[in-house]
Amino acid sequence: KMNNYQIIRKLIGAIEPVGESHIDSEMFENLQETCDLVEDLIADIYRVAQQANRPEASIGKAGRYAKNFLKDIELL
Repeated sequence: KMNNYQIIRKLIGAIEPVGESHIDSEMFENLQETCDLVEDLIADIYRVAQQANRPEASIGKAGRYAKNFLKDIELL
């Protein structure tokens, strides 16, 4: 069974340049797609992090988790 990371890598493709321009142009496109996806995912996580102080237990829990994640990766 493939995990989410493996699925995305398979859908988008490799992103590491190898020093061959005909291959690296495709890798660069894949990198751009990966960055676009990560930007969208981080925006989603940021919206959840804004809920960290909500009084509802499940919303606050999700918000705190998202906020801690963003702090851990130094984006917040």
